[in-house]
Amino acid sequence: MFKHKRRFSWLDYLQEQSKTIQEPLLKRFYQSQLDFIQDKTLRAAEFVALDFETTGLCPEQDEIVSVGLVPFTLQRIKVAQAKHWLVRPQGQLSDESVVIHGITHSDLSQAPSLDKVLQSLLPELQGKVVVVHYQFIEREFLAQASARLMGQELIFPMIDTMAIEARWHRMGWRSELKRWFGAKQVSIRLADSRVRYGLPRYQMHSALTDAIATAELFQAQVRHRFSDSDYVSDVWQ
Repeated sequence: MFKHKRRFSWLDYLQEQSKTIQEPLLKRFYQSQLDFIQDKTLRAAEFVALDFETTGLCPEQDEIVSVGLVPFTLQRIKVAQAKHWLVRPQGQLSDESVVIHGITHSDLSQAPSLDKVLQSLLPELQGKVVVVHYQFIEREFLAQASARLMGQELIFPMIDTMAIEARWHRMGWRSELKRWFGAKQVSIRLADSRVRYGLPRYQMHSALTDAIATAELFQAQVRHRFSDSDYVSDVWQ
């Protein structure tokens, strides 16, 4: 019942946005999402894994410094079509962010602005189901960026591989019982989630590598947790 209601709320929202949004790039994007909003199975869907590296975790204050994506289906990851952009921020990088993602001021000195990157990014997402690991980062940073640069927030459904792991390992009576007895909570970080499915360890905190790692994780999740005949709208957030 909950999934059914959520699906129709997204349908109503996307239909309204596709009619009312005036900015051409955003309008085309919303119209493309309507292609799979209803009755598209996981088997039939085209996906794109997306990852941002940022200067911090606050969308209102921090900035995107790297974007990686890779298109895929349940059968194949299209690495040859993967894309990666460095993004020149308006502010300074903190020492902490440089340590985490390894991107320095000199790396970004000749990088394009976020406005230019969005002009290239959004067409790559059109007509595809976006898959992320921890949707707060990609959804909130993208919404903030589009509001600032295009005058409208870009918000749309995503499949979140972290939320899928949380559903299986942190919810339900078994998880509650383990917590009650003091058991350590299962990690749902990208690297740790991959290990549970026998996937190899990658060097994380590169936007492109993390996007590929997320695509592989979702393929494994579908094999173990879902049926490829399940609807996309039953999985996304």
